[in-house]
Amino acid sequence: MAPSKKVGRPRNFDIDTALQCAIHVFWEKGYDGASMKDLTQAMGINSPSLYSVFGDKKGLYIQAIQRYMNNESCGPMDAFESEESIEKAICAFMKATLDYATETPEHLGCFMTNCVSTSAGTVEGVQELLQEAILAADLRLAARFDSEKNAGNLPENFPSLERARLMFDLRQGYVLRARAGTSREAMLSDLSFRVQMILNTVII
Repeated sequence: MAPSKKVGRPRNFDIDTALQCAIHVFWEKGYDGASMKDLTQAMGINSPSLYSVFGDKKGLYIQAIQRYMNNESCGPMDAFESEESIEKAICAFMKATLDYATETPEHLGCFMTNCVSTSAGTVEGVQELLQEAILAADLRLAARFDSEKNAGNLPENFPSLERARLMFDLRQGYVLRARAGTSREAMLSDLSFRVQMILNTVII
């Protein structure tokens, strides 16, 4: 009697840990710059295991983005939601953005900004995930403004979503300036103006 065909070897690595390692590779090298050798070495797996679990490089990239969106703590967002005063909350958001952008020069910003956005038009499915991430950030920021309106700390006509988008865009501008070499001190110099611009209730 012929021996039965062996079932494939069981997976002996943690997917979540492997995805986190892949994120760092994509973050550092970009989608195009990250080779299969880079990825398998960082993840501690061989090529057959990668293809078996993630499909291919694009499949791995999509899952890495999804993992980042679902699990990554956002320092600026956490700072924004932890302050009692809305003015201090906006200051904390901006300062946390500056801290991250200027104190981690190897990344300078978030994975979505530095890596995912550059591949949005070339890797299928990435643009939709990026739009989803931006909308989630907008809504999370707007929710804080809405709660301040309900508490009577902001006027009823305060445009929560519009100012949330403005905050998000200012954050991205800080990251870009940091990448260009602008110092944290220089960017802090007009912080109070930016805070008041966000809180200004006069619609021009």
